[in-house]
Amino acid sequence: MLSAWLLSNAFSPVSPHADALLDRREAFQTALLGWYRINRRRLPWREQPSLYKTVVSEFMLQQTQVKTMLPYFARWLDALPDFAALAAAEEAQVVKLWEGLGYYSRARNLHRLARDYVARPAPPRTPEEWRELPGIGPYTAAAITSITFSAPVAVVDGNVVRILARLAADATAFRDSTAAAKVLGPLADTLLNPAAPGDHNQAMMELGATICHRQNPLCTVCPVLDFCAARRTAEPEAYPRLAAKTIEARTVVRAWCRREADGALLLHRTAAASRRLAGQHELPSAEHLGLSAAALAGAGPLLATKKRGITRFAFTEPIYELPSSRVPTPLGDGLVWVVQSVLETVLMTGPHRRWVRELLAR
Repeated sequence: MLSAWLLSNAFSPVSPHADALLDRREAFQTALLGWYRINRRRLPWREQPSLYKTVVSEFMLQQTQVKTMLPYFARWLDALPDFAALAAAEEAQVVKLWEGLGYYSRARNLHRLARDYVARPAPPRTPEEWRELPGIGPYTAAAITSITFSAPVAVVDGNVVRILARLAADATAFRDSTAAAKVLGPLADTLLNPAAPGDHNQAMMELGATICHRQNPLCTVCPVLDFCAARRTAEPEAYPRLAAKTIEARTVVRAWCRREADGALLLHRTAAASRRLAGQHELPSAEHLGLSAAALAGAGPLLATKKRGITRFAFTEPIYELPSSRVPTPLGDGLVWVVQSVLETVLMTGPHRRWVRELLAR
């Protein structure tokens, strides 16, 4: 049986429901593909596809929702329409175009990838060749090569993991989505439509994004409901079974300080050697100013309290007004005065850009 092959090739046992699913895999492929070709979202990299658009979209969609990245994608294509233009661009322009999308290592990797790509004598075509390029992992390599070159390789991201676990009602307790992807990868490969691997992969991702939601899945309109073992349990949201993430709470006290003479705003610029936020400007923290959190909090009124999540951390960031007379002279490492007329031109993290605009508008 096909499930015996899966059992021998996966990292841990798959659900016994896999046999029934795989016995009907051609019908599953037909139902999935028929739904996708009628109901897929009309996205710019799908309507007028190209290798470059596929690569850029895959990088932007890592850790980012489609609705968020669409205006960034359009602006990027206007400024950098192909690999050659991206390869020739300065890093400052690349990162500025990315401003607000977060996870800036993606932009820098995409920049390095373009330079590597144009230097090659022939374009890479296989998943193995693409994984030699900066920022390309198994999922991205599979997505790019299946969509552009019809490579017969399945993509397995968080959305696909969720679909596969529900289709097979796999009750395995996984450490995280990455561990689940390793176990469920052989099932994804076996379900892959060999006649249209790119559309099949996009259909799986589309299904996860628009119907098979993590919470409140739209089962009544799912095109593959008849193939789903989880629906018979009446608890589709129970799959996949992933260990709960441990969230660590942190507080960072920040300063809002404007120079009296010209209204310049005090910011902290992250060192160029920083892996995650190189060259980014943020409102300075108490630590940047050489102050204790209590001292900064006592220096002036509380202007705002912001909350955000970054990976496994939940940050609370109160922003206090600080008189410019309390700023150390000379300025400490990374501290800079930025006049308001050039604020929009400096590189700034997305949340801090929003906070600065909000506070200036007051």
